[in-house]
Parts: sequence; C-alpha cells; structure tokens
Amino acid sequence: SVKTRDARTGRNPRTGESVHVAKKSVPFFKSGKDLRDRLNDRK
Repeated sequence: SVKTRDARTGRNPRTGESVHVAKKSVPFFKSGKDLRDRLNDRK
C-alpha cells in the first residue's frame, strides 16, 4: 500500500540551512499474520 508524508521544513545538515521538503507518497509494507507468527515463534 501507499502512505502520504506531509510537507515539512527540513534542515541541510552540512550548512544548517532550513529547506522545504514537499509532500510525497512512499511505499508501505504490512506483513501478514502468518509471517508475523513465524518471526515471533508462535505456532
């Protein structure tokens, strides 16, 4: 699925200058119950 990140004010770590970071869409992974159970050793 896809999540949307809101626009925000970021900072350039090299110069310390404030910069505008635009709104963007990012991929999002949500594991299924079977995978979560396997990772947590639940039977």
